[in-house]
Amino acid sequence: MPLKGELRDFSTTQLLNLINLSGKTGTLTIFQAKKTGQSEQVNGKSRERIEAGTERARISFKTGKLVYATMEGREGHLVSVLNKAGKLTDDQARIIRERAKNANDKALALLLINANYVSQTDIVESIKQHTLDVVYNLMSLNHEPFRFDDNILPPADRIQVPIDLENIIIEGSRRIKEIEELTQHLPNLDMALKFPENPKEKFKGIHLSVEEWRVVSFVNPKNSIRQIAKANNMSEIEIRRIVYGLEQAGLVELVKPPGMEQAQAASQRRRQAPKPTVKADVVSRLIDKIRSI
Repeated sequence: MPLKGELRDFSTTQLLNLINLSGKTGTLTIFQAKKTGQSEQVNGKSRERIEAGTERARISFKTGKLVYATMEGREGHLVSVLNKAGKLTDDQARIIRERAKNANDKALALLLINANYVSQTDIVESIKQHTLDVVYNLMSLNHEPFRFDDNILPPADRIQVPIDLENIIIEGSRRIKEIEELTQHLPNLDMALKFPENPKEKFKGIHLSVEEWRVVSFVNPKNSIRQIAKANNMSEIEIRRIVYGLEQAGLVELVKPPGMEQAQAASQRRRQAPKPTVKADVVSRLIDKIRSI
C-alpha cells in the first residue's frame, strides 16, 4: 500500500531522510494542491482540506539513492537537458530533435557520443545537474499532497544517474534559507529589467553562464521577469537567483514595466472610492413600507 500524505505535515526534507535511512526503492509523486472548500481537524486545529490534483513532479529512488526526477514545466528530454547545460547549441538541439524525434534517451545518448556531439561525462553530469535542480526546487514546497509507491521505477529507456541523498539534504536546507532571502529581495516577478548606462563598459571582462546570457538577451523594460523565466523554462527560484546576481554585479536594474504604475493607481483608486450612502429618510421610508406589508 503506498504511503500518502501532505507536505504541510511531512516536509520534502523529512521524506528524503526517511528514504535515505531505510534504503527505499520506489517513486515519490507530488501533486498540485486542490482546494475543496471543506475544513478538517488536525491536532485540534481546523484547516482547509485539500485533495491531490494534477501531477506536479516525480522523483525515483533505488536502494536509497536518487536516480531520476522530472517536474511539470521543466523539459526532461535529453536534448533539452544538454541544451540547458550548454553542451548543445540551440541550433544543434533543434536539428537533433528533428532527426531523432523517435529515439529514446539511451539510444539518443549513444548517437550523440558516436557523432562526437558530447561525451559520456557531459551526459552524466548534465542529467545529474537537471535531477538536482528539480529536487532542490521541490524542497521549497510546503503544502502539496504526495504519494510514495514502493518498487516503482522510471521506464528502462530513461538514463538513471545514482546520487547520494546526504549532501542533497544538507544543500537543500541551505537553499531553502537562500530562497527565503531571494524572495524577500525580489517579491514581485512582474517587475522588469533594464540595462544601466554604458552597459558595454560594465560587461567588459564579465564571464556569464549560459543561463545568465539567456536572461540578459531578454532584458527589456517591456519584458517582466516572470515572462523572461517562462521564455527560458526557468523556475521562480532560478530566475530570482540569476537576476539577483546580475543586479549585484551592476549589469541590470529593476524597473516597473509599462502599464504597471497605471494599473496600481487604478487599483488604489478603486480601494479608496467612497461607498455609496443612503439617506436616513430613505431608509426610514423603506422600513415603514416593509412593516406595512
